[in-house]
Amino acid sequence: MIEYLLRLALLLPLLGGLIWGSLWLTRWLQTRLHGAGAGQAGGRQLQLVETSLIAPGMKLAVVRFHDREILLGCTRHGLVRLSEAPAATTLEQP
Repeated sequence: MIEYLLRLALLLPLLGGLIWGSLWLTRWLQTRLHGAGAGQAGGRQLQLVETSLIAPGMKLAVVRFHDREILLGCTRHGLVRLSEAPAATTLEQP
């Protein structure tokens, strides 16, 4: 019984350290991989403008990409481009 408790006292902190280390490494790698290309291009080029829920599992989304607004139909099975237009300029209100 004493041997079991000693093993438990040694292995539980080791297991907790391995879990914490893998989570830290995952977060660090995600910021390194995703952050490297975004800063060089001068900002994001894809912007979500608006979404609207049509039915459960079905949405309409408007995204802005390279000065174009694209209307997308989004379902659980994929995306469909429905329409495309020049991006509307927003006027600032005083």
